Amino acid sequence: MNEQQISRMRTALDAFYIREHEQANDTCFTQPFADGSIREYSWAQVADNARRVAAYLVSLDLEPGSRIALMSSNCAYWIMADLAIWLAGHISVPIYPVLTGNSVKQILDHSGAEAMFAGMLDDWDNIRSGVPEHIRIITFPMESSVPRDAGIGWDDILNAYDPISESPRPSLNDLATIIYTSGTTGMPKGVMHTFRNLAIVGTSSGEMYSISSKDRKLSYLPLAHVAERAAVEINQLYYGYQVFFSCSLDSFGDDLRRARPTMFFAVPRIWQKFQQQVLTRIPNQRLQLLLKLPLVSKRIRKKVLSGMGLDNLRVAVSGAAPLSTALIDWYATLGIEILEGYGMSENFAYSHATRAGQSRVGYVGSPLPGVDCKLSEQGEVLIKTPAATIGYYREPELSALLFDEDGYIRTGDKGEIDEMGRLRITGRLKEIFKTSKGKYVAPAPIEDRLLRNQAIEQVCVTGANFPQPIALITLGEQSQVSSRTPEDKNRITQGLEKTLRSVNATLDKHEKIARMVIVADQWTIDNGLMTPTLKVKRTILEEAYAARFPQWLRQPEPVLWATPVL
Repeated sequence: MNEQQISRMRTALDAFYIREHEQANDTCFTQPFADGSIREYSWAQVADNARRVAAYLVSLDLEPGSRIALMSSNCAYWIMADLAIWLAGHISVPIYPVLTGNSVKQILDHSGAEAMFAGMLDDWDNIRSGVPEHIRIITFPMESSVPRDAGIGWDDILNAYDPISESPRPSLNDLATIIYTSGTTGMPKGVMHTFRNLAIVGTSSGEMYSISSKDRKLSYLPLAHVAERAAVEINQLYYGYQVFFSCSLDSFGDDLRRARPTMFFAVPRIWQKFQQQVLTRIPNQRLQLLLKLPLVSKRIRKKVLSGMGLDNLRVAVSGAAPLSTALIDWYATLGIEILEGYGMSENFAYSHATRAGQSRVGYVGSPLPGVDCKLSEQGEVLIKTPAATIGYYREPELSALLFDEDGYIRTGDKGEIDEMGRLRITGRLKEIFKTSKGKYVAPAPIEDRLLRNQAIEQVCVTGANFPQPIALITLGEQSQVSSRTPEDKNRITQGLEKTLRSVNATLDKHEKIARMVIVADQWTIDNGLMTPTLKVKRTILEEAYAARFPQWLRQPEPVLWATPVL
C-alpha cells in the first residue's frame, strides 16, 4: 500500500453515498427493542434519518469541526448519529456507556463538546451530573434511564426537520473522530483519526476477509472501542452488509441466533462464556468423545454451533486481549478457526491480523498491508502504519512521546516475531513486575497457561516486591455452582493444585506461583475492575487486595479460598 493508492480511496461518507443510492432498499440494520419488537432499516431509511438529524445539527450554527459526543450502548441510532455528525461537518467523540459522571465530564471538558447523543444508558442520573449545562442533548428512541425530556428526542427531530440535500465531501486529511482510550490506568487520551485512516481500515479489511454485502454481523461490543467500530461501522459503510444489534444482556443469545452472523468479532471473555454455556449442557469429556466419532461428529458440531447461533460463521476473530491456547484448541474441535488480531486506538486497530490457514497458537498474525513492525532493544513492539493517529487531542507533548524518531508507534507491549513475521505479545512493559529477589516476571504467559484449566474464568498473576508471584483467580459459573459442598470444594481444590504443579513445572524458579487464591468477588465493569472491553485493570485489582497479600503468603496451602473483599 503506497500513498498513491491511499489518495484514490473513498472517504467513509463517499462510501455511504454509494450505499444510499446503490443499495437503497437493502436492509442495513436490524434493531430489537425491549418490548420484543424488531425494526429493520433500509439504507434509504438510514440516509433519511441521518440527513434529518444532520439538518438539526446544522441549525445549531456551530463552528465547523465542532466536537459532538456519542454515548449509548450499541444500536442503529449510534451509527446513524455518527453519520449525521459527519454530514453536518463535525467531529464525533464516542464515550463508553459505562463511564461515571466524573469520567464523562473529563472527556466532555477536554474535547470541548458542544452537543451529545445519549441513549440506552443504565445510570443517567450519575452520567448527567458530569454533563455541563451548555451541552445540547439528543436522546435516542430506545428503552433507557435517559428521560425523554433530558433533551430533544430523535423522533422529534425527524418530524421537525427536512433531510439535508447536500452531500458534503470531506478530504481524506480532515479529522473524523476523536477516540478517548478506555485504558487500564490513568486519564483517557483523545486519539485523533482522519477520514484517511478510516478509508485504509475499511478498504484493506474487506480484501483480507472477502467481505461482501451478503455478510451479516452482530454488534454488541462497545462502538466506542476502535476495534468494534472498525469491524462493524466502517467496514459496513465500505461493503454494505447487514448489521444486527442486541437489545440487552438477557436477550443476547436470542439476538445472536437471530443474526446467525457470517463474521463474528469477540474478546476472549466472550469466547470463554460461549464455551461455558456449552459445557453446562454437556461435559467437555463427553463432547470431545462424541466429536471423535465419525458417524456423529458432524451432527454434534452442527447442533452445538446452531445452539450458539454460529452455524453460518465463516470468519471468527478475537482481539483486545490474549486468547488462551486451550480456548483456541477447543473451538478448533468444533471446526472454528479463531483468527487473532492486534491493534490499538492509536492505529485504529490497523496493525496485525491472522490470515486463514496461517494461525500459530499464541501469535496475533502478521502485519497488514503497509504496516511495518519491529522490536526495540528492550523488546517493545514498534509499529509504523498508514493508519496512525495524527496525535492526541490538545496533548502535543504526549503526541511526541507516542512515536520514536523513525515514526514508529511505541505500543508499550513486549513481543516476539517469528520467521513468517507473525507477532506474539508476551506482555505489557508496565505489567512486568520485579519480585523482592530482584527478578522480573511477565504475567501474561503464565496467565495463559493457568487458563487451560476450564474451572478458571479470570486470572491475574501479581507479585511486585513479593518473594514469589501469586495468582488471583475467579471461578466460572459452573465451578461456582459445583463448589457448594465441602466434597465439591475439595475436588476443585485438587484440580487447581494439579494445574499449579503442572504450570510451575514449566516456569523458571523465580516465576513459580507460590499461592493460587480463589477470590470470592467477581471482577466486572460495574465494580471498576475491568475495562469496557473486559480486560482486567491490574493495578486497581492489586490495590483492592493489597491488605490480604501478606496473610495469603503466610498460609501453607498452595490453593486458598478467600472471603469477599469488595
